Amino acid sequence: MTALAQRFPAYTGFAAVLSGAGLPIYIYAPKYYADTFGVSLTALGAVLFGLRLFDVIQDPVLGWISERLRQGRAFAVGAGAVLLAASMLGLFAMAPPIDPIWWFGITITGLFSAFSFLTINFYAQGITKVGDDTKGHIRLAAWRESGALLGVCLAAVAPTLLMDVSAAPFATFAWGFAAATLVATLFMWPEWTGARADLPPSPMGVILRDPLARRLLILALVNATPLAVSSTLFLFYVESRLGAPGWEGPLLVMFFLAAAVSSPIWSMLARRYGEKPVLLSAMVLAVASFGITLTLGQGDTTAFALICIASGATIGADLTLLPAMFARRLAVIAPNGGQGFGLWSLVSKFTLAFAAVLLLPLLERSGFTVSVSAQPEQALIMLTVLYALVPSVLKLVAIALLAATKLED
Repeated sequence: MTALAQRFPAYTGFAAVLSGAGLPIYIYAPKYYADTFGVSLTALGAVLFGLRLFDVIQDPVLGWISERLRQGRAFAVGAGAVLLAASMLGLFAMAPPIDPIWWFGITITGLFSAFSFLTINFYAQGITKVGDDTKGHIRLAAWRESGALLGVCLAAVAPTLLMDVSAAPFATFAWGFAAATLVATLFMWPEWTGARADLPPSPMGVILRDPLARRLLILALVNATPLAVSSTLFLFYVESRLGAPGWEGPLLVMFFLAAAVSSPIWSMLARRYGEKPVLLSAMVLAVASFGITLTLGQGDTTAFALICIASGATIGADLTLLPAMFARRLAVIAPNGGQGFGLWSLVSKFTLAFAAVLLLPLLERSGFTVSVSAQPEQALIMLTVLYALVPSVLKLVAIALLAATKLED
């Protein structure tokens, strides 16, 4: 059956919207509230970490709810999409009616709660759609993650591009995102209404007791943390370490476009040579990219652009192959998929919490000041160490974990 007949493009569009509400918001929202409303980096980091602690309870519960929705899933997903769009508008398109840090906390909680619920249902639906077709999971992942990465590209560059044509670029972005959410939800609607209702719930204990599923969750946690670290500090690194304000948007596009273009290539290589050796190769390339970044300084924008392309390509492998491996395992041990991807969502977002609560306060205590052009040397050194060295070490740990994981089990 062809991808069009299976409606894989619907998954591409929905993934694009979800990804636009994920990583780019972690990149832009803290700096936007720090620059616009004077909120401290430490306070923002504390809010984001508190949200992640809330996710420890919330995401497994959302997975439990997802598995029991049955025929009501389409309407629940529609309600989640409305909350997603409304929270984005509240975050960027209106002035805080209360203290900005509290408004930030309320709106970003709504945004990421909706994001979690939609993501869990979205990935679980992929499991029920493909079933035990091993290559089918890789094919669906290629369509899904290519859309996700293209959505990240658009969301990452849109605020920067809109600065030239709009007096309120983030508000314009938020309204455009709300419209795109409506279109993607309608396009995906037949998938929810046609979802299988005969699959029994999958107890979380079944997933956590499975050695391979457990190893994949740990690997996802360690392997995703470098991306969370670099994403949290990206704007600060480009503006202050490279001395290249205005290049944030183009560099982000290079990064995520390289990830999107590489995604189907990694998928093809994995089908031919196996997921493990292909993913290990991508991880080694990521470590090399981070290592070279340690040597950069003021004015090295061109070299950093090449690193963005190389490291972006490695992210394409991470985001395509790891979820496909986990989905394939869930199809065997927990075919409903809701609780499994509740855990996956929790693991993925916890990495962003680690980055926010640890790195932003460390950067601020080193003497780094938001909206100041000349940073002290010790602050720039700390920024480089956090942006490049910490991800390198974490990626080496992920390589060791993957090398010790027997996927053939």
